[in-house]
Amino acid sequence: MPVYDALYDFRNELNHILVRHEQGATHAAQGYARASGKTGVCIATSGPGATNLITGIADAQIDSTPLVCITGQVSSDLLGTDAFQETDVVGISMPVTKWNIQVTKSEDIPKAIAKAFYIAGSGRPGPVLVDITKDAQFDTLDFSYKKCRSIRSYIPSPNSDITKIKAAATLINNAKKPYVLFGQGVLIADAKKEFKSFIEKANLPAAWTIMGLSALETNHPLNVGMLGMHGNYGPNVLTNECDVLIAVGMRFDDRVTGDLKRYAKQAKIIHLEIDPAEIDKNVKTDVAVLGKLQGNFKTPYKPYKFKQSSRLDQSILSLQRR
Repeated sequence: MPVYDALYDFRNELNHILVRHEQGATHAAQGYARASGKTGVCIATSGPGATNLITGIADAQIDSTPLVCITGQVSSDLLGTDAFQETDVVGISMPVTKWNIQVTKSEDIPKAIAKAFYIAGSGRPGPVLVDITKDAQFDTLDFSYKKCRSIRSYIPSPNSDITKIKAAATLINNAKKPYVLFGQGVLIADAKKEFKSFIEKANLPAAWTIMGLSALETNHPLNVGMLGMHGNYGPNVLTNECDVLIAVGMRFDDRVTGDLKRYAKQAKIIHLEIDPAEIDKNVKTDVAVLGKLQGNFKTPYKPYKFKQSSRLDQSILSLQRR
């Protein structure tokens, strides 16, 4: 309630949207984040209000959606006493957030919020949670907000290794049937132009995950369709015919791969990814290139011309006719 009282004073500057359930608040914030490219924000009270956020937070974590979730908490002197509507939302949300924190002093609120927005929107985006005790909400402070631009122990975007990039280029240049799978990472990095230039320069057919939709226009001659169990037949067949598979900003989800024991066993795997935790998590890679997709490296790719008789080329032509 102290937060709502404060919001009223800024009603002409902030657009507050009331939902009927806290889970709806997280999903609405997700929709805002995806549509705007900004960080979505939602608030909830303590106890059942905070725990109702968890489904949407978990969804945002899996889908790399930047959210800042602010929850109320009992007074700091009641923490650990099982007070009315006390819930350890920091502990509960830890597995499904990129970062979380409990604030017990009003003077710590500006810094915590600044860090929350920085962590949520940088690197691989994701949800963060800030839990604020009741007494911290009621207390006063000399307010000064300074935007967070770095955290010593947090590296949002790892530096790319040029030797890995050259190794990937060598595999692509020597491939007879190279094939690209691209996901939401292209969109998050705002790298649509770079990605399009990449596949056109090397003449690489490319298929998209459902989260990668719109990273490449669907009528592009190198766009062969959607992957996975909900996708098209052709792109899935090509996965098991290529000799080099280039995964760009995607995480080899089980809806895409199916049976991992049979997935692309004939191919060398190149994985371009910002999150080190995704490398070799599901599919073993031959070359992993870490870093943000919107880079300025000049790599030695050479255009590859498919033979008209190749099965890969014929499959592409068949998909285009459809």
